[in-house]
Amino acid sequence: MPTDLPPEVRLLLEGSNFVHLATVDPHGIPQSMPVWVGLEGDHVLVCTGATTKKARNAAHNPHVALSVTNHDNPYETASLRGTVVEIRNDDDLADMDPISMVYTGKPFPFRSPGRVTLVIAIDTVRYGTLPFAHTPG
Repeated sequence: MPTDLPPEVRLLLEGSNFVHLATVDPHGIPQSMPVWVGLEGDHVLVCTGATTKKARNAAHNPHVALSVTNHDNPYETASLRGTVVEIRNDDDLADMDPISMVYTGKPFPFRSPGRVTLVIAIDTVRYGTLPFAHTPG
C-alpha cells in the first residue's frame, strides 16, 4: 500500500542529492545505480533510456529500493521501498528537464528519443540522522 512521504524525506528527494536505485533482473540478480530523482506528489520519478538495464529490470519486476544521503550531511539518510506503477514515455523530456535543473541548473543535454520515466509508488520509508560530524581523516 503506497505511503505518504514524510517531510524530511521529501526534502532529501527534492534536493540535488544522489539516490541509489536498486532493481532486480530476470535472473534474480540485483543491480544498484546512482540516479537523479524528481517528485510527482508522493511518487518518485526516475528518468532513463528505455533500453537501460534499470528500465528493463523495472518492466520485468516492478519492486525497487532506493536510498538517499544528504550530500551536506552524509549521516542524514533515507531508505525507501516501492513499486514502479508506470513506465511512461519522456521523449519530450517533460520529466527529465525539471530534474536536470535541480541537479545541474540546466536542461538535460542529451535530446535523443527513447527516454522513459519510471514512476515509483513508495510502500515503506525509513529515515534517520546520526549525531556525527563528517570529518574524514
